[in-house]
Amino acid sequence: MSDYRLGIDLGGTKIEIAALDPTGEIVIRRREANPGTYDALLHKIAEMVQQTLAETAPVATVGIGIPGSIDAQSRCVKNANAVWLNGKPFGDDLERILGAAVRVENDANCFALSEAIDGAAAGHKVVFGTILGSGVGGGIVVNNEPLTGPHHVAGEWGHIPLPWVRQEEFPLPKCFCGNEGCIERFLCGSALAELWKGPGNRSTHGIEEAAQAGDQTAVKALDIYIERLGRAFALLVNLLDPDVIVLGGGVSNLSSIYSRVPDMMRRYVVTPECKTEIVKNRHGDSSGVRGAAWLWG
Repeated sequence: MSDYRLGIDLGGTKIEIAALDPTGEIVIRRREANPGTYDALLHKIAEMVQQTLAETAPVATVGIGIPGSIDAQSRCVKNANAVWLNGKPFGDDLERILGAAVRVENDANCFALSEAIDGAAAGHKVVFGTILGSGVGGGIVVNNEPLTGPHHVAGEWGHIPLPWVRQEEFPLPKCFCGNEGCIERFLCGSALAELWKGPGNRSTHGIEEAAQAGDQTAVKALDIYIERLGRAFALLVNLLDPDVIVLGGGVSNLSSIYSRVPDMMRRYVVTPECKTEIVKNRHGDSSGVRGAAWLWG
């Protein structure tokens, strides 16, 4: 195996690549626009890989995180928000163009793996990583290996119904997955923004400062959100019992989550004590490419 690992983070509008040296440090990192069509994407990734190899080593492992997953039977992409990727044998096609093996994984799994290997969750056996942003993604890592399952949907807690639902939470919001009441619809960043400033709002920037300054709408919005997050995390503990839950995405920047949610969780877990840690990510925007690189161990 090469001493260098290349990680690629594929987003809806960008492609980011990074090279990790033998010590796990990023020595090269660059970003380019996602061309938005399948064939052009394959060739752009191949170009970025070759350029990076020219600056590191002739051979390196390649891992890539995508906003979706690979179907175990068809080997095609599914559930990607870049819908033109769905149904395409992305990993196989990329291997053909590069002439080398490629490991492809869900981006939330890459985030969790990055934080489990040498991030905020390092040293823990069972890690649950969640991205609280425009959506709610999740990934499970056990003994520094992603847990995916036969359908490759392990960790997709965003599409489980919010537990212990309240009367005032009806009618349940509809989700793009086709169901109602999904955790994602209650805990994504825009859900908090709408609690604060009303329908159509997407930004939570400044909400804690507003609450501290006496904005009662901000106070109430945070109270509701934190209580719901406590319920959702208690569900994770009751089901998976992770050692640690590590948070990413824009909402992870709210300091009140770490000080208040643990007490909320304890109201719902089925054990007299709850020691599961809730921590903020260490690697920030680097977790996607780092986790993709670490798919090769």
